[in-house]
Amino acid sequence: MPRLSKTIFLIVSLMAVAWLRPIPATAQPFPTKEWQVSSPEEQGMSSESLARLVEFGGFNNMDSLLIARHGKIVVEATYAPFRDGLKHRINSSTKAVTSTLIAIALKEGVLDSVDRRVVDFFPDRTIDKLDERKKAITIRHLLDMTSGLYWDEGVNGGLVSFLAMERSADWVQYILDRAMAAEPGSAFYYNSGNSHLLSAIVTRLTGKSAFDYAKEKLFGPLGIDNVAWRHDPQGISAGGAGLYMLPRDMAKFGYLYLRNGAWEGRQIVPPAWIDGVRGASVDMRESWSKNLRYGSQFWVIPGRDTYMSVGYDRQLVIVMPKLDIVVATTGSARFPPLGGAPSRPRYGMETLVGHVAAAVKAEGSVAADPAGGTALAKSLADATRETPAPVGSPPPALAKTISGKVWRFPDNPMNIKSITYTLDGPDPSYSYDLRRQPPGVTATRFGGPIGFDGHYRVGGHMLHGPSASRGAWQDDGKTLVFETQTLGNDDVVRATHVFTERTVDITLESATGYQVRLHGEAEE
Repeated sequence: MPRLSKTIFLIVSLMAVAWLRPIPATAQPFPTKEWQVSSPEEQGMSSESLARLVEFGGFNNMDSLLIARHGKIVVEATYAPFRDGLKHRINSSTKAVTSTLIAIALKEGVLDSVDRRVVDFFPDRTIDKLDERKKAITIRHLLDMTSGLYWDEGVNGGLVSFLAMERSADWVQYILDRAMAAEPGSAFYYNSGNSHLLSAIVTRLTGKSAFDYAKEKLFGPLGIDNVAWRHDPQGISAGGAGLYMLPRDMAKFGYLYLRNGAWEGRQIVPPAWIDGVRGASVDMRESWSKNLRYGSQFWVIPGRDTYMSVGYDRQLVIVMPKLDIVVATTGSARFPPLGGAPSRPRYGMETLVGHVAAAVKAEGSVAADPAGGTALAKSLADATRETPAPVGSPPPALAKTISGKVWRFPDNPMNIKSITYTLDGPDPSYSYDLRRQPPGVTATRFGGPIGFDGHYRVGGHMLHGPSASRGAWQDDGKTLVFETQTLGNDDVVRATHVFTERTVDITLESATGYQVRLHGEAEE
């Protein structure tokens, strides 16, 4: 081979090696106080490709999309009616945070091994169906979803056991009392009860809730201070699906993993833990994606050297080490504004990862692309614009009769005690109170404004954030249909009311398929 050709070959080989290795942490900024923002081209990405990705998010029920490369945000989209600066329920992405607290407990010496038996942490409890298989369950089995406990949930969203746990008076006891369905370690089965036991173990180890331990050891160092975490009746942080975070803070969590567990010179998570996540090998046995692996409460795509936390309706934190990228997405189920069946985010994670990877054009900066920048700006602006629903009929005479009355309801699955509507003035609204207060909730009245011009009105107060509602009267003069949700809580409901002067029959339909009927009567 001629000398010049050998030199070129060596340069190309070195460039390929550099491409495969993540940028050293010392060369990157840390977004403790705030994220730095960059154009995509400055970080070697295509604005045109990211514009198409923002559009992909709009077609696939995203609430937000954030991509950071080399420690800087290159695209950040917020989709109507979600708003900037609001926390989002991250659902099962909570699991990865819970497991990270186990990793920190190992580093701090609070926990000596993930091979410790689970039952040993609960010597004060009488556990039902306690056989040798249940005694053999370890923390590692909980982390990898191989505990063998009987549970009706699974990756595809059966929520029977999860909801039964949340309705129980003692979540930890409910989980521990489950029968065994398999030998520990023998098979993967997605079980949010495993994750809640991990949270309970954090509390047993530290004497603090997982939330308080996270504020001290994880959230605090990362500069995450606008966060909420639900808990069970005993005060145990909901380990499987309880966190509410800003999208930028979700990205901080991913960035900690991208930087190999180090943050501003401090090793928060052991590198060996992150190596274990990155190389997870538990087969998820999913027919729709045979490549997926699982480990330590993370989903892994080995062929792409990509791993992620995954929450119901695509609350994702994606870490792509070779490309030095973190992606954070949130999403929700929705009712189409022009009618039809509700929809949920169902895009494949590997599809999204492929789109992100395709937007990378170089390791370093590339030439500016004014046309691509214009296309990206348009896509970002379009994302914030809400598609209006039909306006409906003018308010009927009945609206004035209904307004201001207190409508009371017998005991019901929605826990609603009474509702009051204001429908005859310039600022329509509704408010309701609950029969029983959920754990940790001190407010007594909820609700907010209703838009009758086809657009959501945002404001008021719900259990976990601001209300967004829009409504329309039907031609019969007695039926009111409105959609209401807590922004960022993925809980949109379509409420069909049929009024008389003294009664109301309400059909509540969630976008995820749950339906309940209520009958109320006006207070004398």
